[in-house]
Amino acid sequence: MELLGPEEIERIERDHAGGLPVRAILEIFRPRGVQLSEATFRKYVQAGLLPRSRRVGRKGKHQGSRGLYPVESVRRINAIKKMMAEGHTLEDIKRSFLFHRNHIDQLERDLASVLDGFQSELGGRPFGGDHRRTLEDELGALRRRAQDLVRDVARLGSAVTARGDETPDSQ
Repeated sequence: MELLGPEEIERIERDHAGGLPVRAILEIFRPRGVQLSEATFRKYVQAGLLPRSRRVGRKGKHQGSRGLYPVESVRRINAIKKMMAEGHTLEDIKRSFLFHRNHIDQLERDLASVLDGFQSELGGRPFGGDHRRTLEDELGALRRRAQDLVRDVARLGSAVTARGDETPDSQ
């Protein structure tokens, strides 16, 4: 089994920023000998190790929709498979920071979606100059606070789930 390198993961994330269907994700790993079926992929989603898909409509009449998974799923699968190769169980992995990272990423996406919605509304409304600037400034400040919040939650998550018996008193 040959896992993806950091450069490959970054390229995939860049090339598929809008997300990938599950079959495309499976195809990324198949040539490398990584055992991953659609059922296993869905098991990882249900366990909270991978983010859920979002439904995206297809162009054309009566074409339905398809599920796209956030591209960070590729990075997560790579990490899961690496941890499993090191002898960790799914329960070990769920207790690790990887499990919490999924929720933190969702928080980041949800905050961005809300703030993007406010930005869109702001652009479509006839506010006076000073009032518009005040709202734009407040929105910018909220974006910075949201980034800080996500960063701080991730930092705390790393500290709480870190391996080892070190405590501040033992240093």
